[in-house]
Amino acid sequence: MRFIALVLGCALAGCASYSVERTPEERKAAWDAGNVFPADYRPELIAYLRTYLNDPTGVREAAISEPALKSVGPGERYVACVRFNPKRSGGGYAGAKDHLVIYVGGKLDRYVESGPAVEMCRGAAYAAFPELERLAR
Repeated sequence: MRFIALVLGCALAGCASYSVERTPEERKAAWDAGNVFPADYRPELIAYLRTYLNDPTGVREAAISEPALKSVGPGERYVACVRFNPKRSGGGYAGAKDHLVIYVGGKLDRYVESGPAVEMCRGAAYAAFPELERLAR
């Protein structure tokens, strides 16, 4: 009986929490602290796409933009646009599409394949991304 009471007490204590409301200035400072230029954005994106793509070999028309600060959510984040034509599971090609990559703290945080966020890639200054075209399993 004591054991059950002890376990129940620990479980209830784990549910107890407190929250300290941050001021808007503190929230903005915390958000801005995540704006670190992603120095290794290319190798990190290659590593991600190697696992993300069903067939990472034979990618065509690969291009990437330099990371730049753009409005994302309540503030700015470094984002890069990547465009490529991946192989379909049946062997053909799907056609080149834009994808948005969002970085936080200098590291890849989100990869957005479609939706309104990808509209940020319109007019992006793309450069060749041969590392993606040479991707192997």
